[in-house]
Amino acid sequence: MCLGIPMQVLETDGFTALCAGRGEERRVNVMLIEEVPPGGWLLVHLDNAVRALEEEEEVKPLNDALDAILLAARGENVDHLFADLATPSGTPA
Repeated sequence: MCLGIPMQVLETDGFTALCAGRGEERRVNVMLIEEVPPGGWLLVHLDNAVRALEEEEEVKPLNDALDAILLAARGENVDHLFADLATPSGTPA
């Protein structure tokens, strides 16, 4: 399975960007997308920016999904990461 991770741009020269996300920093190729300024967010796959992300709508849900994969792999509960998907009665929305 291939996964992209959300990373925040720290600095960019138009060809690459130094990005931080999920506890690491890495240099990412940004030549295939529109320029994203420092502070912006990218979806990164194999050190290549796939697309810009909307911070308010996309970054937290993506990080929650990645956290859920890690927790599930360890056999831990992931319900708290998807609380917004259940109605008050606890049944799926």
